Amino acid sequence: MYVVFFGTDRGGVRDAATSYIEKNLPADATLTTIDAAEYQPSQLSDALGASSLFGGEEWFVIDTPSNNSECDEEVKGALADMAESSNTFIVLESALLAASKKTYAKHATNMQECTAEKADRFNSFALAEALAGKDKRKLWVLLQEAKLSGMREEEIVGMLWWQLKALRLAQTTRSAAEAGMKDFPYNKAKRALVQFAPGEVERITQSLLELYHDGHAGVREMDLALEEWVLRV
Repeated sequence: MYVVFFGTDRGGVRDAATSYIEKNLPADATLTTIDAAEYQPSQLSDALGASSLFGGEEWFVIDTPSNNSECDEEVKGALADMAESSNTFIVLESALLAASKKTYAKHATNMQECTAEKADRFNSFALAEALAGKDKRKLWVLLQEAKLSGMREEEIVGMLWWQLKALRLAQTTRSAAEAGMKDFPYNKAKRALVQFAPGEVERITQSLLELYHDGHAGVREMDLALEEWVLRV
């Protein structure tokens, strides 16, 4: 027989498999791990025919066969034999595509999927709003959250630049149509201008532009330069 534990939550997959083994492994059984990364040809066929010298059951953990094309092919080709075998096979896998899931399910005694919770996507527009409100403390916190979420420095600079561009357009035009903007972001930018002293938007914009070019030229580390920039806003 064989059981399959799979999914995007790799820690959950291993925890579920460990729990299954602890509950079901006979006291006299032998437990062997077949790691796909170190897989040798015919290793699976040897496991199918294995018998304990001491008469106990033989259990095998097959660790992520999809990491090795040869292992993956042999495992999927032997599923019917694994299902009929007196030995027990525990397959650990990452996320499975529909076709692979169907292949495993055909003969599996049990399949358990462990799905990682999706992290909330960082709202990059919050950076723009904090900048428009000149809320330095909030902007600093959001900068750290943006970096932790995986946003690249170039993406962060791009969002800040977008907001500064909106402020500049609102400052130099009399209507959304003249600025080439939608009414809502234009009016929002227009209201935000009261937070900035004369010439301040231009100064901040220039300093961000210099930061970007210095970062790409290797003059400054963009990561650290962004933090310093935020503290000076």
